[in-house]
Amino acid sequence: MYKLDRLRISLLAAWLGIALYFSAVVAPSAFGVLRSFNLANAAELAGTIVSRSLSVVNKSGLIVGLLLLITAPAVRHAYGRASFVLHCALLAIVALASGVGEWVIAAKMRALRAAMQGQIDQAPLTDPDRVAFAALHGYSVTALSVAMIGALIVILVMIFGHERRDTTPTT
Repeated sequence: MYKLDRLRISLLAAWLGIALYFSAVVAPSAFGVLRSFNLANAAELAGTIVSRSLSVVNKSGLIVGLLLLITAPAVRHAYGRASFVLHCALLAIVALASGVGEWVIAAKMRALRAAMQGQIDQAPLTDPDRVAFAALHGYSVTALSVAMIGALIVILVMIFGHERRDTTPTT
């Protein structure tokens, strides 16, 4: 495997690790800890923490995805045609899902939170803004999940999709 590919895999794996940590630890912990204090606005406070953290995850996913797409031609020779096309398509999915997650979905969620003045939890479950917020939350989870699955698959393609030209190990 080429050194540039190792660096590219490391960048994407680091982003995937951060996204997994955010999803499995940061978000649930913020809501769990703040709700344990029985605060009336616990979900709003946790949501603020999670939103800021997710913004970093989404922006870095876009940056890493685009950076790896830009550098893809430099490693083109290491892949077969199908592997390279899949590689680029998956990187585009990572970048696109991250960008949409941040600048479309999260932006609408921030606008709804501002319009509701931090009263999401106090609004009735049938309130149109609360219903819209819940739907956007689902879309946000889906966008991040798509980016993470895309990243995992592209890492596997980068590791196992190299064209075998010789059996001499590289450093």
